[in-house]
Amino acid sequence: METENELNAKILKITMTIKDKHPELSKYIEEMKVTIPDENNPEITLRNLNTYYDSLNAVLNNYILEHPDKASVKTKT
Repeated sequence: METENELNAKILKITMTIKDKHPELSKYIEEMKVTIPDENNPEITLRNLNTYYDSLNAVLNNYILEHPDKASVKTKT
């Protein structure tokens, strides 16, 4: 299992890829359930970070598959 720092680095990298290459997806990131917890003090766990990363990766990869004309190079993070 990856460490918290490794997951945070992967999240940062994919978020920057989305913001730089596909800014039209930024609105979906902000609306993701994992970014809007329903708890007052949610605990950040490795599982939560991994789920968030997987969600970001799915959004990006689905967009690339559905819009190949807008994806010059598929970014695998």
